[in-house]
Amino acid sequence: MKNLYLLLFFFFLSSYQIPVKKEIADPASYLDTVKTALQKEWPNNRTINLVFHGHSVPAGYFKTPVVNTLEAYPCQVLKALKTAYPYAVINIINTSIGGENSESGAKRFATDVLIHKPDVLFIDYALNDRGMGLDKAKASWEAMIRQALEKNIKIILLTPSPDTSVHITEPGNVLEKHALQIKSMAKKYGIGLADSYAAFKQVVNSGNNLDAYMSQINHPNEKGHALIAEAILKYFLN
Repeated sequence: MKNLYLLLFFFFLSSYQIPVKKEIADPASYLDTVKTALQKEWPNNRTINLVFHGHSVPAGYFKTPVVNTLEAYPCQVLKALKTAYPYAVINIINTSIGGENSESGAKRFATDVLIHKPDVLFIDYALNDRGMGLDKAKASWEAMIRQALEKNIKIILLTPSPDTSVHITEPGNVLEKHALQIKSMAKKYGIGLADSYAAFKQVVNSGNNLDAYMSQINHPNEKGHALIAEAILKYFLN
């Protein structure tokens, strides 16, 4: 009988399907439960865990090897949230590693990310995924997305921030291809999207110099990180 129960359990796991939503999550309502929790006062409040998983940009690298943690977008998000939610206890947990791609990030996802029980998970790997290609990147991102959704974790995907060796206004460039794939995954799974790529592209299309937002070829400066933080904060401040 015990073996029968085990067989039924594994059959359930193998047949479990994540619901397909086909719409990117609405920034105004996607994090409603999290925003409610952020507004609660002691002793009814609890710690809210925001986990940032990715490569060197969320890790805080500016001009390598300098790491400006407090100016990077995870901490900029924290500062803004503490202004908006003064009673909240918020943990910013950064599991990002400089130089890593999503394939490596997916391999350590259970041990390094899920262990923190995120209330909201942010994934930002596209800049480094160029070397592995779209198909492998998609497989790795979807593996992490599905694991998180199985635990009812809210997810916000980030499109790539710039690399100044790539012309951001050139149609079909490699970063745009990854941005479109990430947007498609957000739509498929009904999760959040912080479109960093679109924010930087808008800066350039408005006639501004991209270099003013970059600390080096592939790392934003504080001003560039502010653009990314703004794209994230629309999910918390609407």
